Amino acid sequence: MRPFEELLEESVAAHGHKCAGQVLGVRMAIRGLRELSLDPDVKADRRRLIVYVEIDRCAADAVASVTGCRLGRRTLKYVDYGKVAATFVDVATGRAVRVLARDETRVLVNADLPKHEAQLRAYQVMPDDDLFVVMPVQVDIPDEDMPGRPVRRVVCAECGEGVNDGREVRLDGRTVCRACAGDSYYRRVQKAE
Repeated sequence: MRPFEELLEESVAAHGHKCAGQVLGVRMAIRGLRELSLDPDVKADRRRLIVYVEIDRCAADAVASVTGCRLGRRTLKYVDYGKVAATFVDVATGRAVRVLARDETRVLVNADLPKHEAQLRAYQVMPDDDLFVVMPVQVDIPDEDMPGRPVRRVVCAECGEGVNDGREVRLDGRTVCRACAGDSYYRRVQKAE
């Protein structure tokens, strides 16, 4: 695997700025990949990897940058737990490891510096065991969540929009999308006439 500094530089370029979250995400990805003995620069290894990120902040961009996993390739999965954590899954072996940033590291940084600067510096040099909790886990990935073409597609009986890979629900005997079932993040508005 390439050196930390090179991976951080690439991640910062993709993300747009250097921050403590970038450092944590790069180091988190390196640790997860090392635990599974995978190198994302090796095409065969990269194809074996699926990563679940648990936060939609800077660290998630760093994990994606280092691993090469992407939402559009269905190799990066986002689960909204609000935690600085990621789970790395080797789909060829079934092995998985979850890497969680320790909250207590925030208080271990140099108090003489502004918090942002102190975290940025400290997270680059702290030993992995001080920075992360690493745990083997099991992740059962349904066929509908694997990379590749959709396994199935249905049309919502309410709005007529297509729904891929089991994301539909049954409501009053009809197959509908989650939005039409009442689980929507948006509301339709009427056009002004």
